[in-house]
Amino acid sequence: MPPDEFIEQVKQALEHLYDFAALQRSPLASQWAGGPGGQPLSHQLRRALITAVETLSPDSRAAHDTPDARIYNLLHLRYIEGITVQEAANRLGLSTRQAHRSLRRGEESVAAILWHRRPSPPPDSSPALATGDPPSSSSAQQLSSVQAEIAQLGTHLQPVDIRPLLAEAHTAVSPLAHALDLTFALDMPAEAVIISVDTAVTRQIFVSLFSRVLKVAQKDSLHIRLAAREAQVREAQVREAQATLTISYVPQGGEAADMIDDVLTRLIQRLGWVVRVEEGRDGRCALTLNLTGRGALILVVDDNEGLVELLDRYLSGHDCRVVTTASGAEGLQLAQELRPDALILDVMMPGKSGWEILQILRSQPHTATIPIIICSVFNDPDLAYALGASRFLAKPISRDHILDALRELKVVQT
Repeated sequence: MPPDEFIEQVKQALEHLYDFAALQRSPLASQWAGGPGGQPLSHQLRRALITAVETLSPDSRAAHDTPDARIYNLLHLRYIEGITVQEAANRLGLSTRQAHRSLRRGEESVAAILWHRRPSPPPDSSPALATGDPPSSSSAQQLSSVQAEIAQLGTHLQPVDIRPLLAEAHTAVSPLAHALDLTFALDMPAEAVIISVDTAVTRQIFVSLFSRVLKVAQKDSLHIRLAAREAQVREAQVREAQATLTISYVPQGGEAADMIDDVLTRLIQRLGWVVRVEEGRDGRCALTLNLTGRGALILVVDDNEGLVELLDRYLSGHDCRVVTTASGAEGLQLAQELRPDALILDVMMPGKSGWEILQILRSQPHTATIPIIICSVFNDPDLAYALGASRFLAKPISRDHILDALRELKVVQT
């Protein structure tokens, strides 16, 4: 069991889960330095807290009235959903005293998880670090490994026009092209090509590919073309484009170089893209990227940032891509533009409510058949189904609940 002081720090951090300024001031924040993507300590601490709460989620086969389920549900309702202890107690059929007692046990459990997972040991716990000695070479190698770097990347997909990212990459490698006395142009459609990507990861992939091909291509042989299926280009405002990027060139010395190393391979796989390399009889090489990720596209619309992060984590690794928004109005627009394979929708949001969004989507031909899963703290499945919901899940929800619903709707595979 961690010290009482640490447990109290965890409780205070949970109380301020959505207050980044307070999390930044927390004594816990410094222990999450050096996290993924150079994120602020407050963001890293919040993610660690949410992950610790989720670790306590009971197996879906467990009864909902077991002590473990009660503790997890209280933590989720109180801190992830942000309702009061009294409201959570009423929701779960508990007395206020029972709720406080179980919640305290939950806070202690979260603290215990964080105590063992903290990336930075507490002061004086490591003689080498306490005396200022450098970490071992094996530790440094492990931290700098490709696998560790890629695993720490946070991939946040958003629908964007891919053309500006290609143009930025072209500009970034222009000095190298000039130094090598090479020129190349981008052949792109006049219309927007909307793809759901992580912009930072995508930009790095393009820059790396362009840089590598410039070093091996013969002069005046490089051609880069972005193509979208014609039918999808005409529907760019209602559906994500099916697009490919082709880089063709004649290699110096007549032998193709292997431009896709382990780092690029992992980044490309992270976006769900497919890469193909071909050598033609005329000596030209062509590297083709299918920019439309594999798997289902799932749109999550919920103004609770912590829950959105959980849903994103729940679905990662299940052959699907996740686009998230905290705005009901934006969610409605994205649903109409992207026509996702499934939509996970909260009910209580500022502006347009989930009920209103559900009715609008069901009334329009392009979105009428999208599977929509309503997730709400208000347990009213009859209303949800009457308005056209495909499934209803009462909050708090677990990974198994979401995946089971998506499997039943044949959005993800078993």
